[in-house]
Amino acid sequence: MNDDSARLRTEHLRRRFDRAASTFDTADYVHRVTCDGLLERMDPIIVKPRLILDLGSATGAGSRVLARRFRKSRVVSLDISAGMLRASAEKKPMFSRIREVRGDARQLPLQAGSVDMVFANMILPWVDDLPSCFAEIGRVLRKGGLFTFATLGTGSAIELRESWETFDERPHLHRFPDMHDLGDALMRSGLGDPVLDVDRLVVKFPGLAELERDLDACGGRNCLQARRQTLTGKNRYRAMQQRFLALGDGAAVPLELELVYGHAWGRGQHSDPSEYRIDAESIGRFMRP
Repeated sequence: MNDDSARLRTEHLRRRFDRAASTFDTADYVHRVTCDGLLERMDPIIVKPRLILDLGSATGAGSRVLARRFRKSRVVSLDISAGMLRASAEKKPMFSRIREVRGDARQLPLQAGSVDMVFANMILPWVDDLPSCFAEIGRVLRKGGLFTFATLGTGSAIELRESWETFDERPHLHRFPDMHDLGDALMRSGLGDPVLDVDRLVVKFPGLAELERDLDACGGRNCLQARRQTLTGKNRYRAMQQRFLALGDGAAVPLELELVYGHAWGRGQHSDPSEYRIDAESIGRFMRP
């Protein structure tokens, strides 16, 4: 995930999410599904966090759920977008134990070993340097602290990706990491005992315009450095649209997402992450029926 084709334009990313802050909650269906999935997977885990970091908190829906679930905990809602954080602050209840902090997942503005739980719902698709992100999570987590996340896997939105690739050599969708790449990055960062599982979600859209409207509303458009810098030609766009719509049944077009859930544990500060080596094949994996 560190090759040039996966690099993101951070300023573009920030501006897109700032603009989407007022509409995000109208198009956050996938985020709500994965938030519920993360909370469900936490049910068997006994944790009593004092400080929770909601990493990539957007408008704070996850932070508010965490604050209700862990009533004695303080929650830090951290996002790169000031617009999202303003929306989060407006939505939280009075006397809330939630605090908004603007920051980058690759360089967290928190002290080492200060966090008991990191909750990362769908931020990893917007991180182009997973090793740095995981290293920062490992740094701020106390020993025995929980890191839990949901992200998109390589099998996500293949229909849309292939429709674009047929007619344009420039990338239109972000590249999502393979499960073993995630596991390897987790263990190299010093996080311990990672467990990953995969679920599938099919979202149906009446057409391409409705899909693009939802992507705009939640800030989910192309922010790759390698994206086309000029407007997509009408002929190329229409050809792509026809190919994409042909995948549907005439009433709706399905978009399949590969949802990757995982958790790992803080080990405390590690002197040199490059010295930490475990075979990625040893990662636990549970396939949901």
